[in-house]
Amino acid sequence: METSSWILFILLVQVIHGLGTWKLYIKAGRKAWEAFVPIYNAIVLMKIINRPSWWTFLLFVPIINLFMFPIVWIETLRTFGKKSTLDMILGIVTFGFYIAYVNYTQEVTYFADRDLKAPTKAMDTVGSIAFAIIVATFVHTYFIQPFTIPTSSLEKSLLVGDFLFVSKFHYGARTPMTAVAAPMVHDTLPIVHTKSYTKWPQLPYFRFPGFQQIERNDIVVFNWPVDTVYKFFDRSGRRADKPIDKKSNYVKRCVGVAGDEIQIKEGILYVNGQVLQLPERAKPQFSYKIAIDGKTPINFEYLLKELNITDPAYQVSQDTILFRALPDESVARLKNVPGITNVIRIVSHDVEKGIFPHTKNWNVDNLGPIYIPQEGKTVELNAETLPFYKNIITDYEHNKLEVNGNEIRINGKVVTSYTFKQNYYWMMGDNRHNSEDSRYWGYVPEDHIVGKPIFIWMSIDGINNGLSNWKIRWDRLFTTVSGEGQPKSYFKYFLVLLALYFVGEYFWKKKKKENA
Repeated sequence: METSSWILFILLVQVIHGLGTWKLYIKAGRKAWEAFVPIYNAIVLMKIINRPSWWTFLLFVPIINLFMFPIVWIETLRTFGKKSTLDMILGIVTFGFYIAYVNYTQEVTYFADRDLKAPTKAMDTVGSIAFAIIVATFVHTYFIQPFTIPTSSLEKSLLVGDFLFVSKFHYGARTPMTAVAAPMVHDTLPIVHTKSYTKWPQLPYFRFPGFQQIERNDIVVFNWPVDTVYKFFDRSGRRADKPIDKKSNYVKRCVGVAGDEIQIKEGILYVNGQVLQLPERAKPQFSYKIAIDGKTPINFEYLLKELNITDPAYQVSQDTILFRALPDESVARLKNVPGITNVIRIVSHDVEKGIFPHTKNWNVDNLGPIYIPQEGKTVELNAETLPFYKNIITDYEHNKLEVNGNEIRINGKVVTSYTFKQNYYWMMGDNRHNSEDSRYWGYVPEDHIVGKPIFIWMSIDGINNGLSNWKIRWDRLFTTVSGEGQPKSYFKYFLVLLALYFVGEYFWKKKKKENA
């Protein structure tokens, strides 16, 4: 839905609300016209049902309003004496239209000072659960979201089995675009394994101001732009066209921001002509070929454990072993192992057709230069440049593109250039030969940005190997994701504060009991 369509829709809802409630407004001592004025009618309704005015705000918050509307319907019915279980059920299953039926067919009494307590213990429990969900959803959507690392693309910086808190407010919280969805789950309902949302209606993209911009080397959570897989690990061919905010969540390192030019030469990443300098915590890894003399016994199982290498080595010949993901310090250690005669970094020179933009003779270790589009900037469009920006023009910025020979039309008009409507980013994993990233599918649009990982609160080794194989990585608990130097666990400080809290609470209750 476009913004203008949403405005018309909201106005239509206000008219329906007014037509369905104006007589009840009069019963409550208000004017009939007050039931028709957008936003103001909700504020007045909160006064009528004796609920706080700030509830009005919650009625306009996507997802949260799915819980607030039924609550308000029930509260309205109870305010006018319709408080039986049947009344409440009818209010909900008719999506509030039962109120209109009452408005026109029932002679009701307005109870201005009614008891606000739930009529039954069951209703009180339901109300408490509903508001707990509302609060949790609000925090989850606009402040902090839990996230789990599923793959090893950022190995060493973030490990498979790390449980993160992702900040929504660093880059500015994005309001949900999918208006009807289950709270606090992504694209699939647990247990029943069905879709957790409806694709209609879709809200316009909006992001609150953040207190920082995405910078090079930031680790970022985003919606995978080209996601059409049915489920994250299901590559069976089943296709699912998902709304932006229901595409799979990915986490990568931003190595190029809007306006940058990136290039990879012999596996080395250049940004604006300079080698990208990674922070100390980043551990870029490459594939290596290890030559051995075949005579000196080498305990590779011990070496793997010592070097904390999770990607297994595999032997391709009697005197050659390959490692898929080695950081620099591991390479230095291997060079000093007796029996290892050479350590050679593998650099691909073979053409890979799967490399963006899928028209060049590039591969994961040699590609570019590639310009990262910036909002408001204009680029030349021709047969050579169009493959870089085709998805932007059609999928991300929703234009109609037609190509006839050398003629390019956008929205029916012949063009030779294009001006970008939003910023884009280039995301890559530190595990350079084991990461599905921008090298394969291109740019990440700004409206796909979810947030910034800030904190690891739990880390489980062997998370995908069954519960019996789980091992807590104690040194990673309560560590920050970013920052100078190596990660430091604050878990022991948390335990001290927790102990002080319980001790303080014990003595406070004891003193209170003595003074009673």
